[in-house]
Amino acid sequence: MAAPKKGRRPAGAQGRPGRTLVLFLIAMVALAGGMFASGHKTPRLGIDLAGGTSITLKAKAEPGQEKAINKANMDTAVSIMNRRVNGLGVSEAEVQTQGDRNIIVNIPKGTNSEQARQQVGTTAKLYFRPVLTVAAGTPTKPAPSTTPSPSASKGADKNGDKNKPSSTPSANPSAKSTPQGRALTDGLKADGKPSPKTTPPTTPKPGTTPGTTPPPANDAAAVAKLQKDFESLDCSTKESRAKAAFGSKATDTIAACSQTGDAKYILGPAEIEGTDVKKAKAVIDQQRGMWIVQMDFTGKGSKKFQSITGKLSKQQSPQNQFAIALDGQVVSAPSVSQTLSGSAEISGSFNQRSATDLANVLSYGALPLSFEEQSVTTVTAALGADQLHAGLIAGAIGLALVIIYLVLYYRGLALVAIMSLVVSAILTYVIMALLGPAIGFALNLPAVCGAIVAIGITADSFIVYFERIRDEIREGRTLRPAVERAWPRARRTIMVSDFVSFLAAAVLFIVTVGKVQGFAFTLGLTTLLDVVVVFLFTKPVMTLLARKKFFANGHSWSGLDPQRLGAKPPLRRSRRTSAAPTDPKEA
Repeated sequence: MAAPKKGRRPAGAQGRPGRTLVLFLIAMVALAGGMFASGHKTPRLGIDLAGGTSITLKAKAEPGQEKAINKANMDTAVSIMNRRVNGLGVSEAEVQTQGDRNIIVNIPKGTNSEQARQQVGTTAKLYFRPVLTVAAGTPTKPAPSTTPSPSASKGADKNGDKNKPSSTPSANPSAKSTPQGRALTDGLKADGKPSPKTTPPTTPKPGTTPGTTPPPANDAAAVAKLQKDFESLDCSTKESRAKAAFGSKATDTIAACSQTGDAKYILGPAEIEGTDVKKAKAVIDQQRGMWIVQMDFTGKGSKKFQSITGKLSKQQSPQNQFAIALDGQVVSAPSVSQTLSGSAEISGSFNQRSATDLANVLSYGALPLSFEEQSVTTVTAALGADQLHAGLIAGAIGLALVIIYLVLYYRGLALVAIMSLVVSAILTYVIMALLGPAIGFALNLPAVCGAIVAIGITADSFIVYFERIRDEIREGRTLRPAVERAWPRARRTIMVSDFVSFLAAAVLFIVTVGKVQGFAFTLGLTTLLDVVVVFLFTKPVMTLLARKKFFANGHSWSGLDPQRLGAKPPLRRSRRTSAAPTDPKEA
C-alpha cells in the first residue's frame, strides 16, 4: 500500500489549533477593551427595564374633515413619528396606536426624551411662509407713525434703544449666498439662534409687501389687530410661544415666535406646505467645513418654490426671508438670494444637532392629522426590574440544569461545553454593550428571553459534535482521528441547524414591531455567535484535549471511555498467508 503524501492530513484535520485559539482570545480581549474604553460597560436597557417617559397623543381632525381620523392616517402618523424619534437617535422607542384616535410614545430613560417629546408632540402642519417683519421676542411699544422722525431716531441712538422701529431695515450681514449660488442662508448667531440685531424691526404692513397675499378681508381693522398682537406678543415663555399662532390656517397672516423665543415675526400666508418637501438631510460641507441642510421638493412643490423664491430674492431684508413654521413656531428663517427650483440648501451657524433637528422637521413635519398632548407620565423600572430579576433567576436555573446534565452524561467533555458557554456569554454581553452606543440597541425583557433561549441552541451544537466523536470511537478509532473525522459531519449539521434558527429570527425581526424585535435580534445575534464559538473555540480546544492522556486513553471520567461506549475492537490489518482459510466465509 502506497504511503500517504507528505504534508497531507485527513479530512477535517486542523493544523494549528493553538494559533486559532490564540487569535480568537486576542479578538475577545480587544472587544472587551473597546467596551471599557468606550465607557459603556453595561448594555443599554429598554423602557420596560430602565424606565422612561410615556407620551399620549390624541388625534384631532380639522373642522369639516372628521373622516380624516382613520386607520390609514393613524398608521401613517405612527410611521412618521417612528422616523422622527429614530432621526434623533432614540432607539427602542415604542410608537403605537391605542384605540382609534390615540398614539402612545414610550421613550426609554437615558435618551434625550425632552428633545424627542418636542419633535413627536409637534404634530401640526408644516408651512413655508414669507417674512413680513421681525423683531426681538419681547413686547414692544407701539410706534407713533410708520416713518420715525429724525429726532426720534436720534433719541433712540442716544439711549441705545434697539427695539424701536427703524424706517429702513438694514441688510442681514450673515445672509450670504454659497459659492454655488443656490443656497438659502440662515441668519444665525454662533449659538444657532436667530439674532434680532441683524434685521432691525420695522412696522408691519401686511398686504403691501410684494410677492405676498394680503390678510383676510384686507381691511384696516385686521391690519390694526395684527399690528397690536405683534407688538404685545411676548415670546419669552413656552406657553406664550405655543399660543401665539395656535389654530392658524395656511391662508392667515400671523404673528409667530421663534422656537427659542428671542425673535418674533409677522408671517404672510403659506406659499408651500410640508407635503411639498420630498426629502431633507443634514450633511457636512467638506469644502466649507460646515453643517448644511439639503432639501428636495416634489414636482408640484418645485414650481411653488421657484415662484416664491423669485419674488423674495428681489426684496430687501427681512422681506427676503422665508420662515419654516411648524405648529405656528418659526424653526428657521433663511434669506433668499436668488430664484431656486427643485432643490436647495440651508447654511449658517449650524452644528450637527441643529442641522439634524431642522432636517427632521423638514422631512417629517407634514403629519396627516393634528395631535394634542393628552398626558406625559414617567414610567418606573420597578416592575421591569422585578421581571428582569425573575428572568435572570429562570435563566440561571436553566443553565444550571444544562450543566448538571452535561456533567452526568458527558463527564470530562462537559468541561469543554462549560468553557464554550462561558465564552459565548462573555461575547454576547460585550457585543450588546457595544451595540448600545453604536446603533442604539436597547436590551428589553423579550431580548433577555432570546438570550436565555440561545443557551439551548448553543448547548445543542456541542452535543452534536460530541455525539459524532463518540460514534467514531464506537467504530473502533482512537480519539485523535475520531475528533478530526467527526468534525466535517458535525459541522454540516450545526450549520444547517443554526441557519434555520437565524432565518426564523430574521423573519421575525422583519415582520414584527416593538419588543418582539428585541427578542428576534438577540436570538439572531446569539445564533451567529454560536457558529463563531463552535468553529473558533470549541473545535480547537477539542483538538488540543485529544492530545492529553486523560482523554486520549479513554479515562472513565473523560466521557470517552471505549468500554462504556461499547466500542468495537480496534481495526487491525492482518498479514496475508499462503495457507487456505479455515473460515468458509473467507473462502
